[in-house]
Amino acid sequence: MNLDLTDEQRMIRDVARDFAEREVRPIAAEIDRDARFPHETVKRMGELGLMGILTPEKWGGTGGDTVAYAVAMEEIARVCGSHAVVMSVNNSLFCDPIGKYGTDAQKEKFLTPVASGHEIGCFALTEPQAGSDATNQHTLALRDGDHYVVNGRKVFITNGREAGAALVFVQTDVTKGSRGISALLIEKSAHPGFTVPKCEEKLGIRASDTAEFLFEDCRVPIANRLGEEGHGFTIAMASLDGGRIGIAAQALGLAVGAYEKALAYARDRKSFGVPIAEHQMVQWMLADMAVAIEGARLLVWQAASLKDAGRPFSTQSAMAKLFAADMAMKVTTDAVQIHGGYGFIREYEVERFFRDAKVTQIYEGTSQIQKLVIARAVLGGKA
Repeated sequence: MNLDLTDEQRMIRDVARDFAEREVRPIAAEIDRDARFPHETVKRMGELGLMGILTPEKWGGTGGDTVAYAVAMEEIARVCGSHAVVMSVNNSLFCDPIGKYGTDAQKEKFLTPVASGHEIGCFALTEPQAGSDATNQHTLALRDGDHYVVNGRKVFITNGREAGAALVFVQTDVTKGSRGISALLIEKSAHPGFTVPKCEEKLGIRASDTAEFLFEDCRVPIANRLGEEGHGFTIAMASLDGGRIGIAAQALGLAVGAYEKALAYARDRKSFGVPIAEHQMVQWMLADMAVAIEGARLLVWQAASLKDAGRPFSTQSAMAKLFAADMAMKVTTDAVQIHGGYGFIREYEVERFFRDAKVTQIYEGTSQIQKLVIARAVLGGKA
């Protein structure tokens, strides 16, 4: 693996870093406090090409690679976890699967406006009783002529309220289990019976919306099916493999943001007449943070490089997400600890990184699910 970024990768990283510092940092605390979706800055992410990094220019994207996407994600998350997850879902879980499995007509209709940032996409797999057990789908899509009639409920959908279109996973043949799951592209405005009855109040990533979908006799054209009937589970799992790289990069960025705050505070804050950075116990905490961050970055870049090379990367993406998410939780916890009482106060921001980091251990496969993926690869001799 080449550890030197290419000129294009550095350019995308620098664009993301400059945007994050100039436009996101000034509003990050406010939008978190108000749980307000940042429409203007998300629109700017689209204008800068950050909402479709992996999508070819032909379909409205940047035409970048997965390493470029990962380093850009780190820069955005270093300032704001909410912006990062909006960008992650748009790239990894909506644009990427349509780019891989969609027809040209589907790419023109659904991919181009989302990759270019004119619209937002989302990914609806989870149901109230189908989280880690994603095969347990109860949302039904029954054929009626040249349409499917969809009935069911989806939960925990990032970008769900703001998205114009959703990639929705449905059961088209209940007798076939996971082989009876299909993927449909559904637009809110074009398909009556598709509603958003609820948005969640959350611990972290509060400026991104997390919605519930309800489908009641929602008629969707068969032409909106992504891939073949019964191939939905394969599409979902492949999408999540790539999505885990994005979430690992998000976790990495959150840890970097908290570490930088802790380092600055340790140099400035004095106790017993000297900066607390001169106390060995604090030095050790900072050293552990720095090592863990570098380890996570290497795992993220490795998984991204394998994906770009067209090689198997499922195990490596699981490793990257597991390590980076657990690392982010530890680093942000220690950043709060280094700040002492001030770490518990919103003004010092590390509490926001701490709250945002927790969900990286949960969504797009919990840390426990990542361990299952890794263990199966190890036991099967594929690691």
